Order: sequence, then structure tokens, then C-alpha cells
Amino acid sequence: MRYAPIVLFVYNRLWHTRNTVNALLTNPQAVLSDLIIYSDGSKDLGDDGVAEVRRYIGGLDGFKSVRLILRDKNLGLAKSITSGVTEVLDEYGKAIILEDDLVTSPYFLNYMNDALDYYQHDERVISIHGYSYPVTTTLPESFFLRGADCWGWATWTRGWGLFEYDGSLLLNELERANLIDRFDFHGTFKYSDMLKAQIAGKNDSWAIRWYASALLRDKLTLYPGKSLVQNIGDDNSGTHSIESNVYQVDLSAEPVCIGSCEVTEDQKAVMALESFFRSIRVSLGPRILNKLKRLAQPLKNAVGPVPD
Repeated sequence: MRYAPIVLFVYNRLWHTRNTVNALLTNPQAVLSDLIIYSDGSKDLGDDGVAEVRRYIGGLDGFKSVRLILRDKNLGLAKSITSGVTEVLDEYGKAIILEDDLVTSPYFLNYMNDALDYYQHDERVISIHGYSYPVTTTLPESFFLRGADCWGWATWTRGWGLFEYDGSLLLNELERANLIDRFDFHGTFKYSDMLKAQIAGKNDSWAIRWYASALLRDKLTLYPGKSLVQNIGDDNSGTHSIESNVYQVDLSAEPVCIGSCEVTEDQKAVMALESFFRSIRVSLGPRILNKLKRLAQPLKNAVGPVPD
């Protein structure tokens, strides 16, 4: 097996970055994997966080190789990720993508690489995802949803080639295809509002456009029944994060076997997600609105399950 490179995007959060890397190193496949780290430039000359993170990543080992791309300027999360993913996929043809606040299970890299190999030539599948939402329903060992996601994911050149940068075009196509209701998980989470905010310049979310691009083309993303990723960034440490534990999960203590599920959207999983979104809407919704009112404009990222 040719292991996919791990692409890690970091900025100025040393504690989060250290935890993300340490978790990756518990994966037996880490020593067989190339690690490519994109470090965005500082927005503020007085921000010592970027320098601290760069000193840390400059001394990393435990991977097959470590390559650092140190940005001279601040590109912002969206441009940094979209350009970085494109560069790595042009070189390798496939990649596993993480941000600096995602802690992984020891079985994460095995799942990602197995799935990338298994579905490599299946045009119905656009990506692989490592995070699974804390629903109350017991889900299959792995399952598919239409669309794409952003908390620990992987794709191939053919998948990322469908990414559409133009949010207005995506919204028009979603409306024309009568897909807004499904895009919003039948009204339980207003992803369409995130896309409209991106169009209006109130956020610069790449992830909402990735989700829309995949859904419009009726593409599928594979999820594990038990999460292999935990987001540790919902602690108010990020510029546009909101302190919350509603997305916290227990990481899977077992490996995930690939190829056992039908390559079609799992309706049980869709209903489970809708139920989860309803359960968090009342408590989380006002907090999101209050946070948005306090943020300086223009926003850089969307807030919610597709946060980046």
C-alpha cells in the first residue's frame, strides 16, 4: 500500500497543534506516512503564537518525512486550505487533511488509507471522513452520506476537482435543483444560511462550498459509525469558534472495517443527524447569533458543523 500524505494546517495554537500531532503519532501508520504542514503567516506582528508553533513543528519526527510550508503572509484559513490541498493532490493524487484542533484515534490512519484504496476508482465516492456526530442511534460500522465534510477528511484528485469556488453559482444550482431542503437536512440545520453569508462576504468558508459542490453532483462521503476524530477547537481559542461540547464524542477503541456498506446514502444516518441537529438547535442557536454579533467583519469562517 502507498500511504497517503497527511496534510496538516496550523496557525498559532501550540497546545492544540501539539495534541493533534501527538494523537497522530499513536497511529502505527504514522512512521510510514509523509507529513506536510502548512503554517499560515501571522495577521499581527505582535502574535507570538505563530512563532511558537513553528519552533515546535520544526523539531518533529516520527513520520516517514516532515515537510514544512511556512507562509510569509496570512492567507486566511480558506485560501490556505484550498491552495494547500490542491498542491498536495497535484503531487500525490490523494491526501488526508487535518487542521490543528483535530485529535485522532490510533485507528484513524488505517481507516483513511484503507478507504482511499478501496474506493479509489468508485466515481460515486468523493471523500472519506473521520469524524462522526454524537447521535443517539447506533449506526453501521461505516456508512455514506451525500455531500462532503471537513473534520478529518481525505480525497483524491478526481474528488477535489469538483470543488466549486463560486458560492453564488453553488446557491443558484442548489435552488434550481430543489436541493436546499436536503442541503439543510430538512430544515434542522441551516447550511444554506452559511452559504449565503459566504456569498455576502460575512465568512470565507471553504467547507460550506465543499459540501455544496459534492451534494450538487450527488457524490457520497464515507463516515465511520463511531468517530475516529475529536474536535478540541470548540473552546473559544479560535477567532471564530464558540465554546461548546455538543460535538464531543468518544473516539472509537476499535478499527473500522471498510467495504461492508452499500454505496448509497444511509437514510437511517440522515434521520439520526436530523434528530441530533434538532436537539442542539435550541441551546446552541442563540449562542451562535450572539457570537456573530460580537465578531468583527468580515468573518473568516463559518460557524457550525461545517465550521471552516
